[in-house]
Amino acid sequence: MTVFTIQEVARRSGLSEPTLRYYEDVGLVGPIDRDAQSGHRRYRTADVDVLEALACLRAVGVGIGDMRTYLANRARGRAAAGEQRDLLLRHADRIEAEIAAQQVRLRYLREKAALWDARDRGDDAAEAATIERLVDVVDGLGALR
Repeated sequence: MTVFTIQEVARRSGLSEPTLRYYEDVGLVGPIDRDAQSGHRRYRTADVDVLEALACLRAVGVGIGDMRTYLANRARGRAAAGEQRDLLLRHADRIEAEIAAQQVRLRYLREKAALWDARDRGDDAAEAATIERLVDVVDGLGALR
């Protein structure tokens, strides 16, 4: 049986050692086996597989509660496929909303830069057109507050 040290698992999963310990403390993984002499954690391949899945979920902003649900659904397999799909789509919707909000912020910055560019060039017509576009963008920013 292959076993891994905490350092190896950290490198492999991209999760820090404190995060690995925390995930064990809160019951997302484990209990992790310990070396009989040193007491150091020894992760099995199955532990690493779970941690790699958790690392991916963490990377997309999934919280501990939904990680628990994901793992429980994963253990249930096909019987939980619909719940698993819904959980993941809920997070996809959240990320989509975050992207839309960032696009509004980006549009504001670009339009504001265009306004100052028009002023720098002394182009009154371009400045007026930019101000009109900015009014729409500012309305979008208001919805983000």
